Amino acid sequence: MSLRARDRTVLYGTVALTGGAVMVLELLGTRIVGPFYGVSLYVWSSLIAVTMIALALGYFLGGWCADRLPRVRLAHLLVLAALGTLLVPLLSGVVLPASEPLGMRAGAFFSTLALFMLPLTALGMASPYAIKLAASDLGAVGTTAGSVYAVSTMGSVLATLAVGFYLLPEFGTRSIIEGTGIALLALAAALAFRERHRFTRLHLWGLTGTVLLIALLAAAAVFAPARLAEGFTVRHEAESTYGWVRVVDDERHGIRLLLSDASSIGAIQLSNGRSVLGYQQLLMVLPMLRTVQAPEHTRNALLIGLGAGYVARQLRAAGIETDTIEIDPAVARAAQDYFDFRPTGAFLIGDGRYVVRNLRKRYDFIIHDCFTGGAEPIHMLTREMFAQLRDLLADDGVLAVNFVGFQRGEGADAVASLAHTLAGLFPVRRVFVTLPQSDFTDFVFLVAKQPFDFAGRDEAERNFLGVVSRYETTVPADSGVELTDDFNPLERMQIRKAERYRELFVERIAPELLLR
Repeated sequence: MSLRARDRTVLYGTVALTGGAVMVLELLGTRIVGPFYGVSLYVWSSLIAVTMIALALGYFLGGWCADRLPRVRLAHLLVLAALGTLLVPLLSGVVLPASEPLGMRAGAFFSTLALFMLPLTALGMASPYAIKLAASDLGAVGTTAGSVYAVSTMGSVLATLAVGFYLLPEFGTRSIIEGTGIALLALAAALAFRERHRFTRLHLWGLTGTVLLIALLAAAAVFAPARLAEGFTVRHEAESTYGWVRVVDDERHGIRLLLSDASSIGAIQLSNGRSVLGYQQLLMVLPMLRTVQAPEHTRNALLIGLGAGYVARQLRAAGIETDTIEIDPAVARAAQDYFDFRPTGAFLIGDGRYVVRNLRKRYDFIIHDCFTGGAEPIHMLTREMFAQLRDLLADDGVLAVNFVGFQRGEGADAVASLAHTLAGLFPVRRVFVTLPQSDFTDFVFLVAKQPFDFAGRDEAERNFLGVVSRYETTVPADSGVELTDDFNPLERMQIRKAERYRELFVERIAPELLLR
């Protein structure tokens, strides 16, 4: 292999790594910002916008510098990119809290801008430099530019698949980001060594000192002590492809929480194991429904969205065999290890939409509990999804849907649209709320193909049903729109809900717990 061919291979390898590093930062950016602001459309939009802004600026600056500043080498750009990458985990604990006064939308954008603009811009500068170095023949500039961008894109593709399919579940966000920074640093050192004849001795010593400084920053990030929150104890944490899952004891109130990013998806009292989430108490009316005519029939249920497993535990106590679906294996493990969840039926891990499509059983009860504080899983809240669930219901079965929203004002159209969508499929519908006097509340929709009523077996159950009846409300369905796979504006309708939920979450959870 000639020297020119070896140089071209090194150059294309550098471009592939920088393209891969861009995708690493873009993909994992939500894992840095998400625990603080939630993994919502705003966070994804902010990260994509910042990536595009940084790359556009990097392409321009890279081309300008390549033509006018011959002393600036690729090694310099890689050192800058490595520095910015390794600073992301270190600065997140400062930048994210500082952006809090801006609100959820502006805060998500400007914190993303502050954390990722430097490394992404430096990475964007690499491609114009590579084109300048590789284009020895003006007649082949187009081919050279196309080849550089093709190699960069392939590096992005490989990094995307590696992070999503293997690296993230195995190593976690911080380790991957720090590893990317170290890889960029090592490549910069290798390029500087290959081009050492182009550097003065002072220049080389300065570059070496910078490399050592960045290495110390990387070590500081790796060995930084965990952030502690007064009054809270983190019992367990794990990262999966779906989020950062933690089990946290709130010792001030005697509560154990199951957190996924910036959402509380389970909460029980440590003293007695009872749920402190009001909607889960309402769901306990299901075993008291007068729907099954044959007393010898063994009732069964399907729970979509396991959370901490409390609903499944209570159904088990009522003698109801329950199949459970949970998308996040880290949540499923935490429910078993820290919340005493034990499956009584099939224990299915996967996206609810996919799993439901492949079920063949029929159920007396289906509980749809897929709420998160960040992004609504809108593909789980469409006419097509509810039609699939209707087909899985027994003729006298009942579907329960938990939904968080507003009774009045902005955001109430989301609740009305869900009511409208359900009304088009189920002739019987009753609605309960957890906080009748509050605009912001949990709604529990109970819908069925046939009329149903409640029947307490003893005085305690009848008293419970008497209390529950006070929480029944009406939701007009005529003012909403039908939610379909083709048209589902829930994310826009739920802007106020996402902001209000986060306000309440931050009030009740120590801010330190939102920082990685």
